[in-house]
Amino acid sequence: MQSHCSKPVAAPEDLATALARQPAAPAQDLAARLGVSLPTVHRLLRGAGAQVVTLGRARRTRHAWRRALRGWLGDWPVYRIDDQGTPHAWSTLALIAPQGCAMPLEGTGWPVPPDEPGNASAGDGWWPGLPYPLQDLRPQGYMGRQFARAVHEALQLPPDPRAWSDDDVLLALARTGSDTVGDLVVGDEALRHWQAGRLDAPAPLAEAEVAAAYLALANQAVAGGGAGSSAAGEFPKFAALRALPQGADTAGPGGARTPHVLVKFSGAGGAPAEQRWADLLLAEHLALHTCAAHLGAQGVAAAHSRWLQAGGRAFLEVERFDRHGRWGRSPLVSLEAVNAAFLGLPHRPWPEMLAPLAQGGWLAEGTLHAAQVLWWFGRLIGNTDMHLGNLSFRPHNGQLALAPAYDMLPMRYAPLGGGETPAMPLIEPVLPLPAERPQWQPAAAAALAFWQTLAQDPRASSAMRAQAGANAHRLAQAIDIAG
Repeated sequence: MQSHCSKPVAAPEDLATALARQPAAPAQDLAARLGVSLPTVHRLLRGAGAQVVTLGRARRTRHAWRRALRGWLGDWPVYRIDDQGTPHAWSTLALIAPQGCAMPLEGTGWPVPPDEPGNASAGDGWWPGLPYPLQDLRPQGYMGRQFARAVHEALQLPPDPRAWSDDDVLLALARTGSDTVGDLVVGDEALRHWQAGRLDAPAPLAEAEVAAAYLALANQAVAGGGAGSSAAGEFPKFAALRALPQGADTAGPGGARTPHVLVKFSGAGGAPAEQRWADLLLAEHLALHTCAAHLGAQGVAAAHSRWLQAGGRAFLEVERFDRHGRWGRSPLVSLEAVNAAFLGLPHRPWPEMLAPLAQGGWLAEGTLHAAQVLWWFGRLIGNTDMHLGNLSFRPHNGQLALAPAYDMLPMRYAPLGGGETPAMPLIEPVLPLPAERPQWQPAAAAALAFWQTLAQDPRASSAMRAQAGANAHRLAQAIDIAG
């Protein structure tokens, strides 16, 4: 009689199935699921070799089955580029089955999200999607769509980056992500591309070349070309390099420290909506200058900027504060990415989002106060677009410090999507509660200075100057009432 032997319950394929069903599992859970002893599980894990990803120490040790992307089953090295332009190994990323990834943050200086009791957590390097330090690197906004259109065919991805999965984003970063937000570069190929770029880098634009070059870059951007940085934001913009003045030490136009700039631009047709956007770009420049001049003592810094005109267009040139000199970089993360990793809250005003971060010890000293002041300033200048992507931080020593202000302008007066320019209503300043006075008062004084400056700036249209003057009068009344 032929004997029948049952399939061993401890076969390697059973380990793969168990880990695919329960990623980031402790050995004890695997032993229970497989119905075998703990030594047998450890033998299976050793036998699987590099196919298994293991993170954590002692009782927090967990295991996952490695997942391939386009045939690649190995680790994805993640590098950082320091402020002197030198690349360093930073962490490694591995895709795990059935989804998610493993990437430890220990020793990186980035704050680690809180543990979830009984579950695999980001504290040990387990992530359900892309780790939060990489979330802002995904192509977004106006420039992100240009980037996606330029590379999607070569990468066999959808032309709209909003349709990209986390795996699609990882592939794009590893192949072409050498000039992203912050200081991180994913993969050897992207880092080699960045290194090669240093050998063949174009010279920054001389001041005499800026106007003509910006006009050409604006036309190219409007035509759908010129894929550059993946910096977020819906306003039409392009990235550029313009030279620092001869003899300058660390300061260029507007006090800049780097030739890297993002340049927003208005339309060139002279229509009412185009004039309104030109006014708003000037207002953004003045708002950033006001923050730097009046709110520095409150811990608020601002991106350096300048406003210029050429060929019927207005241009707002904003220094990239995540760049230093020609090649240096520094880390950056948005409140949107931080919220997703640490809080998971629906959109709320910045102070309400930051309060639990401060309570958890994740904000550097003074950051909560500075962000509250900046939020009040935005409200008092009519900024109705203070979403979670418009506030960013510099991670350092496990905490988050406020990054310079950007995208700060009276969006209340923005043209409608169809090009209509609605009337500009008078601002309605919200008066502070007693506990809010320490933040409201310096913000109100700065906002008053902003409106007064805009009212007297001959570069603004007469309508905008008149509205700014009326707003200054209205805010002055509110300051008198608030005491």
